[in-house]
Amino acid sequence: MSDNRLLECWANIVRMLEDRILVWRFNRGDTAALCRIYEKYRDGLLKVAAALLNDKSDIEDVLHDVFVDFARAAGRFQLRGSLKGYLAICVANRARDRNRAMQRRSAASLDEVKPGQAQPEGPESTATTRELTEKMGEAMAQLPDEQRQTIVLRLQSKLRFQEIAQLQGVSVNTAQSRYRYGLDKLRASFNGELSHE
Repeated sequence: MSDNRLLECWANIVRMLEDRILVWRFNRGDTAALCRIYEKYRDGLLKVAAALLNDKSDIEDVLHDVFVDFARAAGRFQLRGSLKGYLAICVANRARDRNRAMQRRSAASLDEVKPGQAQPEGPESTATTRELTEKMGEAMAQLPDEQRQTIVLRLQSKLRFQEIAQLQGVSVNTAQSRYRYGLDKLRASFNGELSHE
């Protein structure tokens, strides 16, 4: 095993242990533990919400709702897998519910949520970036919820297929298929647009 791979494994173990300790403290009424969990995962969860929600104004509301429900579980919350994965699935489920309730088909852009991202220089570059982001959002909105959710959890939250499958209650092969089919549909959508231009 290479040194980099070994360091990565140790970092994952440390993160997992920290999460277990935070959950233990959280279940004993330690509000500082809840705050630390929120701070630790906030940015990543906002990106998940932004990628899945059709209405940009709902991004913060979804995260708020997930953490309100999470806080209500204090004292009885049982972590069975990855805390990051659990929270990402909660956000994805809440986003899916909001999308269904609102019946909108315009996807949120990711660039408004990324803190500290440098903007491209010049008006042409800015316009091109905005146009590509809108096209990607529209293409993502056309995917079935399961495929869109799997792509976002894999690319945005960096979850392994095994974690995604466990959280979604499907087999690893199903999670991988959803990811592959979703990417194929995105490629086809963009290839179709490029051939029409």
